[in-house]
Amino acid sequence: MVEKILIVDDEPALQETLAYNLTRQGYAVETAGDGHAAIEVARRINPDLIVLDIMLPGLDGFEVCRILRQETNVPILMLTARDDEIDRVIGLEMGADDYLTKPFSMREFLARVKAHLRRIRLIREEIDTQVMVPKELLRFGNLSLDLTRREVRIDSQPLPLKPKEFDLLLFLARHRGQVLSRELILERVWGWEFSGGSRTVDVHISWLREKIEENPAQPSRIITVRGAGYRFEG
Repeated sequence: MVEKILIVDDEPALQETLAYNLTRQGYAVETAGDGHAAIEVARRINPDLIVLDIMLPGLDGFEVCRILRQETNVPILMLTARDDEIDRVIGLEMGADDYLTKPFSMREFLARVKAHLRRIRLIREEIDTQVMVPKELLRFGNLSLDLTRREVRIDSQPLPLKPKEFDLLLFLARHRGQVLSRELILERVWGWEFSGGSRTVDVHISWLREKIEENPAQPSRIITVRGAGYRFEG
């Protein structure tokens, strides 16, 4: 099946260039030039990946990301014209999976696209292989992770996690008791192509603690190991 990519950017030249190169790679490409159109097209075609510029007329990229993330777990690669940490943090908080700062090389852009599509493809294949087998659950006291449904519960109550928050928690849980460096977490959860730096890990750890710790200021599940990284105690 041909994978579908939605490009959202109000610069016609960049939009055309990205669409041309992605089409040459064999992807089916749709485009939108503003935030409202982006939401409409995304709902209509159900893309496998969204390339989303931050600066858009109407709704900006942050708001588009926030709205779509409530409806789908499709990977979102955000484009920003500024190498500003606050833009990256806000984008990640809204549910983006990755970002690129303009100007960027076409080779790097295509590598990021392929990496995200490969990751989502592997997730889907893993889910497909689990359809005929009992659900795989990880339990840690009142905290449970349903790997098949990608759901987390505390005291049997569903816990809303962003896709990367779930991936991070799952990686930590599968290595319970081990000290994991920020670099290793970044490589395994975000992939070696991601260039956001270890600050991304710290931000997501903080968000996870707010959701799964009884007292986030004194965490008992995700422990900071000074100078080394993090350890999950369950």
